[in-house]
Amino acid sequence: MPEFPDITVYIEALEARLIGRELQKIRITDLFVLRTALPPISSLEGRRVTQMRRLGKRIVFGFEGDRWLVLHLMIAGRLHWAEPDAKAKGRSALAALTFPNGTLTLTEAGTKRRASLHVLDGEAALRAYDRGGMDVMEGTPAAFAEALRRENHTLKRTLTDPRLFSGIGNAYSDEILHAAGLSPVTMARKLSDSEVERLHTACRDVLRLWTDRLRAEARGGFPEKVTAFRPEMAVHGKFGQPCPICGTHVQRIVYAANEVNYCPRCQTGGRLLADRSLSRLLKSDWPKTIEEAESEGKLPGVR
Repeated sequence: MPEFPDITVYIEALEARLIGRELQKIRITDLFVLRTALPPISSLEGRRVTQMRRLGKRIVFGFEGDRWLVLHLMIAGRLHWAEPDAKAKGRSALAALTFPNGTLTLTEAGTKRRASLHVLDGEAALRAYDRGGMDVMEGTPAAFAEALRRENHTLKRTLTDPRLFSGIGNAYSDEILHAAGLSPVTMARKLSDSEVERLHTACRDVLRLWTDRLRAEARGGFPEKVTAFRPEMAVHGKFGQPCPICGTHVQRIVYAANEVNYCPRCQTGGRLLADRSLSRLLKSDWPKTIEEAESEGKLPGVR
């Protein structure tokens, strides 16, 4: 799912192309993507785009007359830009917005339709879609500490809770926790003040680093390579590969459709976190530490 860095770079590209431009036509090719009926989406036609906003992991288009279009890409939704005489994306397109200078197309890979569009009338209606999480790039260290300790959940769950923090998801939470040297399953209220400060710094550093990288990758063009798995990442999507800091093989915990990636030496003091499926299968044979796993040749993900 596109997160803070991806959404930020998307919005910068959209601002450069759409601010002051009139939406000439909007075409919905999959009715499921449109989740509101009133005001009708056709009411956006003929209005100029006045602003772009990020609302958590949502992209918000502001139109004349206090009218708003809220886009949530979810996991597989992506945006594509085509110049007026270029062919727009077709087969997987859910919606296409045509402007005088080009066409913006929303696509979604796979068969599950999770991406969504909402048309809203007025700022008050827009505020209802704000989950309330703080922007770690703007909030103070004190505000960060308060949000972190508001509820006592694991750090992984806390960082990805949109009611607490804005725009952080599965991928960048893994990278942030690795940069901070903290276990993903540590409870938020157990962190010392110095650890909270370290986590706050890691949040800002990682999000800034990746925003700059994605911005440079786009090179002023429209971002087309939006993905949660990048070769430069330290641990996310790197199960079984060496940690770039210590060389230990990256481990993971799989739950439902999600997973947590971490380095057992850099983040958990050498302790292997129990993967529900594997630990249940191996029971007493499940290694407790990285040293035990390596000595017995049982390190998960390593052949």
